[in-house]
Amino acid sequence: QVQLVESGGGLVQPGGSLRLSCAASGSFVSINAMGWYRQAPGKQRELVSTITSGGNTNYADSVKGRFTISIDNPKNTVTLQMNSLKPEDTAVYYCYANVLRNTGNSYYRQNYWGQGTQVTVSS
Repeated sequence: QVQLVESGGGLVQPGGSLRLSCAASGSFVSINAMGWYRQAPGKQRELVSTITSGGNTNYADSVKGRFTISIDNPKNTVTLQMNSLKPEDTAVYYCYANVLRNTGNSYYRQNYWGQGTQVTVSS
């Protein structure tokens, strides 16, 4: 029982900026990593960026230098600052979290996904 609540999507012109946020809550021991994936119409879901709780980051080549990911550990929140947006960035963006859970006598890591937020870059 882990919930990811996303915010910040919308419509923006090419060259503009958006800031996406995602907060994790529910039953988990700790967060290992959070991040963002995206899916454009007719295409497969792809990695945008991830960050570990220790601050190690990973970016898709297509967004490197334009997007910046950060994590607020006390608030269990990940933020993606998107600058210099292009039409090809248009997609549904999904928040991702890998968390450590404990049920009964077992500890295990599990992935969770947000419901998605639409980002549209258009003139």
